[in-house]
Amino acid sequence: MAAAREILTTIVSTKGQVILPKPLRDHLRWAAGTRLTVEDTAEGVLLKPAPTFPATTMGAVFGILAHDGPALTIEDMDAALAAEAKRRARD
Repeated sequence: MAAAREILTTIVSTKGQVILPKPLRDHLRWAAGTRLTVEDTAEGVLLKPAPTFPATTMGAVFGILAHDGPALTIEDMDAALAAEAKRRARD
């Protein structure tokens, strides 16, 4: 796409489908099958690539790190790391 924005047009099909002009798809690197989000804005419809992974929270991420039992000390963790490093060095 050139520096000056070219106005491209398309048609909505009877199924509600819209074909994005090839120069635009090429410029945005949107191949067939690219998932897009669709937002209704004050200026019109906004299409953006959909996130690869669903939105999450820090609580959900750290929740997978839950540990049952007493907390490990730094010394316990260091010893476990040293033992694993020693085991891997033998293999």
